[in-house]
Amino acid sequence: MRHVRFVALGDSLTEGVGDPVGERWRGWAALLAQSLIGENGGATRAVGPAGPAGRAGRAGFEGLPRVEGLAGTKRFAGTAEIQAFAGTETLARTEGLGGTDGLAGVEALAGAEACAGGDAAVAPGEHVEFINLAVSGAQTRDVLDRQLPAGLELRPDVVSVVVGVNDTLRCTFDIHAVAARLDTVYGAFAEQGAVLLTACLPDPGGTLGLPGALARPLARRQRAVNAVVHALSERYGAVHLHAAEGAWLTDRAMWSADRLHPGERGHRQLAVRFHAVLAEAGLATGSPPSPEPEFPAPTTSASLWWLATAGTGWVARRCTDLLPQLLTLAADELRHRARGTSARLDLRASAAVSAALAALSVAERQPDAA
Repeated sequence: MRHVRFVALGDSLTEGVGDPVGERWRGWAALLAQSLIGENGGATRAVGPAGPAGRAGRAGFEGLPRVEGLAGTKRFAGTAEIQAFAGTETLARTEGLGGTDGLAGVEALAGAEACAGGDAAVAPGEHVEFINLAVSGAQTRDVLDRQLPAGLELRPDVVSVVVGVNDTLRCTFDIHAVAARLDTVYGAFAEQGAVLLTACLPDPGGTLGLPGALARPLARRQRAVNAVVHALSERYGAVHLHAAEGAWLTDRAMWSADRLHPGERGHRQLAVRFHAVLAEAGLATGSPPSPEPEFPAPTTSASLWWLATAGTGWVARRCTDLLPQLLTLAADELRHRARGTSARLDLRASAAVSAALAALSVAERQPDAA
């Protein structure tokens, strides 16, 4: 019997928004979970180099004490749920955390008794335990303050941390703070020896089809976040997916009605690509997820209804906390463009990223100096 515990952290992308199954979201992480191991497979290769403090990656998934007997969906303490997948057979559909307050009361699974219940049964063979802590709207601050403690208590074998787009959509955006938070989160899981999954993401202005003057500032912010994610992923030996570019970004069939979240086909594309990089590293032995949708695409009327209900709330919130600043940034963009000095904005953003990463290095050296 071999078990792999996969914990997913992040925002609406990882929660599965855009990929509905019944009344719940599924998403790329749940699709990937079903493909991590196969009945005859075994992930045995260590992941990445040691981190800056000599943190070694966990050697594959073998020989790890884990909660056994999970063959279904069992609640534990909060609103997060566990899903167990035996081999490549789905035993339970995935449910992310509904709402923005879903992490209250999440506790660790100290042993099998923590999840014991009348319908808990031992799954034959090997299986993946999947816990989705991602919450729609989460920023790096939320992942650090709320999702990280819960994730560490679960002691995952595999953990995904995919977050940052929501930071770029706030007037409080600060690349120094984003870098410091991600460094703490990545480092904490690396210290535990978990296999860390990360991704760089496309800029929201481009996927939303915003006018150039509005899209460029958002693109610059997302490039800054991606640069930080790239650097820290290398630092902590993460398995990293380059999802910020490619033909799939311009394929309308990949996206949901809001053009900000992937649809089922897009979530499947992410799962397939994550599986490929994991398989290349010897860390995924199950069959890759199917790239083809399981369910028909939402009808035009259903998409319009979603935009008129849930979508309008999102737009209203962004008009309050982002639009005033975005208009200022757009005006600055137009001024520089008229003067032929747009490159200065890019150089300024690059300098901010370099300073943010340099500050992390200085902070790391200080305890040694003492």
